Amino acid sequence: MSSLSKGLRKVQVTLKWDPSPIGAAPHDLDIVAATYTADAPHGTPAYLVHFDSRSPDGTITLDRDSRTGQGFGADEVMTLELQRLAPSYARVVVGVVIQQRTAEKTFSDIPNTGVQILDGPQELASDDLSGVPDASAATIAEFTRDDSGAWRLRPVLRGFTAAPAEFAGLMGTAPA
Repeated sequence: MSSLSKGLRKVQVTLKWDPSPIGAAPHDLDIVAATYTADAPHGTPAYLVHFDSRSPDGTITLDRDSRTGQGFGADEVMTLELQRLAPSYARVVVGVVIQQRTAEKTFSDIPNTGVQILDGPQELASDDLSGVPDASAATIAEFTRDDSGAWRLRPVLRGFTAAPAEFAGLMGTAPA
């Protein structure tokens, strides 16, 4: 945490994975963030941030987007400037989804996946998605604003078998 009294202010979510074997269709994973207002904290998000998009106010940005998993370090990086979000926003859910181009893939089909949530250099949470091997999408974190206005993180690994468009509508639903 940046400060005990102020909560989280600016965090990064990183995602990495190994590329597919030569000649195979590329593995393409995406970080997705969904924002929710205080009066509608579940269900349909107020807006989504994913590849080729950013938040309307510039508070959530996808800084790196990979379609293959090739390269060093993180393949995708999303920055969330929580302290700049308007007071009407009370919840942000972050997830990972597999782009399905040729064959249905699940997280068990993609080697060495890894997600980290960082506050500057400090790691707040990490996961390898092995807890949802049969899923094609998963929520990984929930950021909520408390009564004092401070943002808190709750790591939450919840798998879905859903296409990217469908996942966007499911990721903020309350667990059954």
